[in-house]
Amino acid sequence: MSDISSAPVLAFGAHPDDIEFGCGGVLAVESRSGRSVHCVICSLGEAASNGTPEGRRAESVAATECLGASVEFVDLDGDAKLEIRSAHALKLAEIIRRVKPSTVLATTCFENQHPDHWRLGKIVRDAARIARYGGLKELSGEPHSISQLFYYAVTPEGEPNDVHPILIDVSSPDVVSAWTSAMGAHVSQGATRNYIDLQLNRARVWGARAGVEFAMALFSNDPMMFYSLAHAGKGARNF
Repeated sequence: MSDISSAPVLAFGAHPDDIEFGCGGVLAVESRSGRSVHCVICSLGEAASNGTPEGRRAESVAATECLGASVEFVDLDGDAKLEIRSAHALKLAEIIRRVKPSTVLATTCFENQHPDHWRLGKIVRDAARIARYGGLKELSGEPHSISQLFYYAVTPEGEPNDVHPILIDVSSPDVVSAWTSAMGAHVSQGATRNYIDLQLNRARVWGARAGVEFAMALFSNDPMMFYSLAHAGKGARNF
């Protein structure tokens, strides 16, 4: 059995605030358990109604610091212009090879949401697959296979309705504080909507289903495999 508890977690977001709003609590849990967490932002939110690209970059840096994570920015097609291209998958696959994560997080592929979100989810899925192929001469770095690809939903509309989620308990006061601070770092986006309340309320609902105060949902790309039933955790419902 391979030990993935100390391997890095790699999270991709289409826009500067996606990761914090969609899975920030999960990343705070992971970083506080001693795992390295790295975030990759694939635009600067230049199409947004509020904020400037430079300001949103600074907000992302501050936000990821709150989570105990590092961050980098990659240039794909720009905000609201993302297209599914093999070149993008190759670029993200190189990041996967460099970071060598066991777990990768990306926005869901469910299409009833911002088009950049579901398209990025598909690009990351392709990138995770080709990162392990040794014969791609245009892809630098050593081949790397991840253990799991999980999707997160930035808003409720992005939650798949045909996949059972896995729930991560994010109820620790330290985690909630870090996650709330990370979301609050995206000051420009608060001008349109109270995203912090939205995300905390979503986490309260998921938590209520699981018997904890706050939980965040992730959706597995592949069937979950356990080495023993003892590692399967508990169900979200008490029968």
